[in-house]
Amino acid sequence: MEIEECIAVWYLLNNKKKKLKRRRSLWVHPMLGLRESKGTYNLLHEDLLQDPSKFFNYYRMSIQSFEKLHNILENKLIKKDTTMRRSISSKERLSMTLRYLATGCSLTELHYNYRVGISTASEIIQETCKLIWIFMKEQCIPKPTREKWLEIADGFLKNANYPHCLGAIDGKHIRVIKPQHSGSLYFNYKHFFSIQLLAMCDANYCSTFVDIGDYGKNSDSSIFTNSHFYKNLSSKKLDLPNPDFLPQKNDYKIPYVIVGDEAFGLSFNVMRPYGGKNLTLKKRIHNYRLTRARRYIECTFGILSNKWRIFHRPLNVSIDFAVDIVKACTVLHNFVRVLDGYKHEDALSIQGFYDANVAKTGACSARSATAIRDYFADYFMNTDILPWQNSCIM
Repeated sequence: MEIEECIAVWYLLNNKKKKLKRRRSLWVHPMLGLRESKGTYNLLHEDLLQDPSKFFNYYRMSIQSFEKLHNILENKLIKKDTTMRRSISSKERLSMTLRYLATGCSLTELHYNYRVGISTASEIIQETCKLIWIFMKEQCIPKPTREKWLEIADGFLKNANYPHCLGAIDGKHIRVIKPQHSGSLYFNYKHFFSIQLLAMCDANYCSTFVDIGDYGKNSDSSIFTNSHFYKNLSSKKLDLPNPDFLPQKNDYKIPYVIVGDEAFGLSFNVMRPYGGKNLTLKKRIHNYRLTRARRYIECTFGILSNKWRIFHRPLNVSIDFAVDIVKACTVLHNFVRVLDGYKHEDALSIQGFYDANVAKTGACSARSATAIRDYFADYFMNTDILPWQNSCIM
């Protein structure tokens, strides 16, 4: 036999062997066929409905919130039965998704608990996460009106003693497994792979703006300046309140501002701490007062990551899937926060999130922005004095 013929025969036999390996031995594994009688949802869900505290612990939301969420998504989650099998119900799909987000369990664990295929579990979770974002984002993270901006500012004044504050902003790295063929795009300065979550919140720990999925290598400031929010802010399309007098002052009208850390550039509507060492007392007091307002975004991240513990481990899914997960969690965070409130201990630590890179912004701040920050500093030093502020910076 010629060598070419030998190679051809070997190729045909090897190809046939691979096809035999790929062929399923069973259409449906017997274990999966028992989903309706022995799957976790069918065994546990009805029992959880009898105990609200257990239900909340299992799904990270109340029974009423679960039912409201299901009512919004039900028609989009329903699938048709086939002649071969009954479809997975809309409530079971939602149950599986919430449990995955709440615990950070693996798809394999869901496969055994809910008695569905691993690929089926993956498809259900990604589809449900997408639907949560598509059909609930406008309700849960709406674009603020001027009246809403003033309400947010009033919340920061009452709770953080910082006037004219429209929100606190920060960015966090979310760990992912290295995407294929991505090079160093997702490799951040802390030496792990990540996507970024940039968020702004109000004084009620609700997100008012999110930007999700940017490369891990990028900095907070670059993500912020490239976001739709910043472009609308710069072009004055956000319907912000007009500059006004600060409480107890009537000399200069001061703009409403967003507070961030040193990663964000100082501008007309963005305040950040004074940098450097050996700061004057006035500057240190200003930094303390700004930090009191900025801590709300840190607490928001803490509540988010401690309620949805999928963030406690690297996301071992595709980047698109990871982005869908983060989007769904940010929406669910606001949804549950408004309907159910939160437990104080949820915000005591931030697990799974890592501070984003601080990029040097250079000397691009306008003189007017510096003057605005100096005005705030004078105001906190001489007019709106907190009795304890001096002792807190010593």
